[in-house]
Parts: sequence; C-alpha cells; structure tokens
Amino acid sequence: MESLKNKTAVITGVGSGFGKATAELFAAKDQCNLVLIDIDKEALDATVKVCTDAGSQVASLAGDVTKLATFTWALETALKNFGTVDFLINFAGGAVKWAMVEELDDETNRKIIDLNLTSTIMSCRTFMTHFKEQRGGKIINVSSVCDRRSWPGYSVYSAAKAGIREFSRCLYTEVRPFGVAVTTLVPGGSNTGFQKADGLSKFEWDEELAVRPEHFADAVYCICALSKGACVSELCLYGLAQDICGF
Repeated sequence: MESLKNKTAVITGVGSGFGKATAELFAAKDQCNLVLIDIDKEALDATVKVCTDAGSQVASLAGDVTKLATFTWALETALKNFGTVDFLINFAGGAVKWAMVEELDDETNRKIIDLNLTSTIMSCRTFMTHFKEQRGGKIINVSSVCDRRSWPGYSVYSAAKAGIREFSRCLYTEVRPFGVAVTTLVPGGSNTGFQKADGLSKFEWDEELAVRPEHFADAVYCICALSKGACVSELCLYGLAQDICGF
C-alpha cells in the first residue's frame, strides 16, 4: 500500500458521518491535500479545523452538490492549489423522506434523485477530462444496501442508489483504459444521522457490532492506498448488528 502524502482528495459530504471520518483519517494519517464540500457550513468548518490541525492543506466550500457550480469550483480549486486530483469521493447523499410511493410527490422524488444520483453523475462528469488526461486516479461512488435488499417506503431512494451502482459500472468500462479506477461503496445502516429520515433517533442495536463511520474511513483509505493497477470494483460494508435478510 502507498502513502497518500502529497496526494489530493476531493470529498463531498464531510460535515458528518462517513465523509467526515474519511477526511479526518486522510489528514491524520498522511496529511493528504483536501478539497472538502458540505452544505452545512458550521459542520464543514468543524471538519476543516480537525484536518488543518492534523497538518493537511485544505480548501473548502459550503456548497450544494445538486448544483454543477459546486463541482466546477472543486476541480478548479484543486488544480489551482494542488495541481492535480488523485481521488474523487462522492459521499454526499441522503434519504430526504421515507414514505409509500403514493405519498411521495414529484418534487420530493426529484430531490431524492438529484441529491443521490444526479449529483454523482455531475461530479464524475466534471472531473472526467482531468482524470483521462492525467491517466490515473480513483473515483469512489456511494450506493446503499437499499440497492440490494427491499424495504417498504424506500422505493425512490433505492432506485437512485441502484442507479449509482449501474452508472459506476459503466463508468468503469469507459475510464479503465486510461488507468482510472471506479469503486462502488455499498454501506449498510449506520448511526450517522441518516436514520432520522425514518423518524428514528438512532438504530437500536449493539453499537459494538455495528458498522460505524470509522469503518468506512478505513475501507476508503485502503482503496485509495492500493498501488496503481488494482481496482476494488465494489465493496459491501455491513455491520454484524444489522439483519440483512437473504444475504
């Protein structure tokens, strides 16, 4: 495995959960150059402080990942400040609302799809020319266990996450000849605040056996630290505390 020192990572959704843990690990372990994005400025600033205190150079934006301008800024800023982008990690996403399909209006459905699927497509499209020209890099897109198993009330969210999986698979075929790797990360449930859309303050399980943000940070670090030539095409990371029927 290689050090990430002097590498540059663009990471979305760093205000909490998986993205926050990943950015902070990259900073603590290797002082990786970071371009960090989250819509919540207060939460973003807290993550930035931890990363800069650890020795990383950080550029940040309180930006909306459903807007193309956010990714245009990220690419331009990364190239201006650090000269390259080695890792593009698209954590940003969210449930918006759980409900039976007849209770979901068109506006809500568009928000779910835009926040999860459309934002991932825009992000990858924005960085694609750069990755191909430098003939290297790693992209990590985040799907969900909801694209593997079915639960009532999750239909549109699950469809958006399944779209990320198929988009990432096709993207891999396009960029593989240029030495660019694409990974689909498939998380199980975790107490990151995500569960609040389900009306839960937290998932009621043994947290010692649950998958937690630091597990995802460790997994993403290992994917990025693999020496050139290898690609983790897909990684499912579930907690032992979660019963995923039929797995």
